[in-house]
Amino acid sequence: MFEISREENDHVLLSGRLDASQVAKLKSVLDTVTQSCVVDFKTLEYISSAGLGVLLATQKRLRDSGYGLKLVNLNKHIRNIFAVAGFDFIFDIE
Repeated sequence: MFEISREENDHVLLSGRLDASQVAKLKSVLDTVTQSCVVDFKTLEYISSAGLGVLLATQKRLRDSGYGLKLVNLNKHIRNIFAVAGFDFIFDIE
């Protein structure tokens, strides 16, 4: 199960398993982001390549306007996925 919520201060919380069947839910929320935003992975267990694609597309769109996503609380497995994909050079990751 995948859950996403957006708080008032442009803080997006992800939880569960983000696979291809859940990408539309992620995209619908991230499409509403128009300035820099924190995406919290604290309770996200898994992310598929489709989920990575949505994050990358959002980052590119925001960067064109001088903004970006800041990713926080990635577990070791997800952090490794980002490193292997080279995304640790594209995103601000804490």
